[in-house]
Amino acid sequence: MNIWNPVRVTWLHRANPVVKLMLICSLFFMTVLTHNLDFVMYQALVFMICLIVLSGVKPWKMLLFFIPFLIAFISSASSMMLFGKGDTVWWEWGLFKVSEESFYRGLHLGFKGIAFASEGLLLVTTTSSVDLFYSLMQKLRLAPKYAYSFMASIRLLPMVWEEYVIRRQALKVRGVMPIRGLGGVVQRAGMYVVPLLAQSIRRAHRVAAAMEAKQFDGDRGRVRTYFYPSAYSRYDILIVLLLLAAAVTAYVAAGFMPWFGIGDVRFD
Repeated sequence: MNIWNPVRVTWLHRANPVVKLMLICSLFFMTVLTHNLDFVMYQALVFMICLIVLSGVKPWKMLLFFIPFLIAFISSASSMMLFGKGDTVWWEWGLFKVSEESFYRGLHLGFKGIAFASEGLLLVTTTSSVDLFYSLMQKLRLAPKYAYSFMASIRLLPMVWEEYVIRRQALKVRGVMPIRGLGGVVQRAGMYVVPLLAQSIRRAHRVAAAMEAKQFDGDRGRVRTYFYPSAYSRYDILIVLLLLAAAVTAYVAAGFMPWFGIGDVRFD
């Protein structure tokens, strides 16, 4: 069993995937256009809380999700702080220069990354890929040939990785060791890429034959019925109200309880 599967199903899982996708895209635009440091910091905090409470994943597992984003926060913020431009210099040594402007811009960039991660994981952890593509086909009229192609590729990726592991283990058992240097890179490509590509072509042909046997006919399948109907429900209204309340809460908190109080980090 996948350790990232939710241990409980929240009402956020029952909302329509298209509604969630459109709301998350709107939140992305809001975060991109935010230049107030306090506002973007509260966005990161509020959406992290929503993610931990409503994702259905155990909190300690969710914290593992944030390890790479924490690393990205530290690297991006420190790079902006050390190499950014600014007039009020706090510390300088060689190529490194930390100014007031670069410091706040680095924090702003880091908090934006955390906010993006929280918003994206809020969609990923509460929506299955199959439900998303079925909803896109039924609600947004996405062409079935694209939707089913994406779904098939998602299902085939684990098989490709499994074949790669088996191939590597088989080469180790046989004692095949590639040479060092550039020639070794070319040799590895021949040992792995060609067999995996041949297997992928054969598997794609079998998938195409199976879809043809099921009388799947591409764009003419738009009028077909679906085993998994995608419908709107009261949960869609709840998620709109929730995310709207979260954004308003972050905005109000930035106005009444500012941590930095510098306003626009662009210092215009």
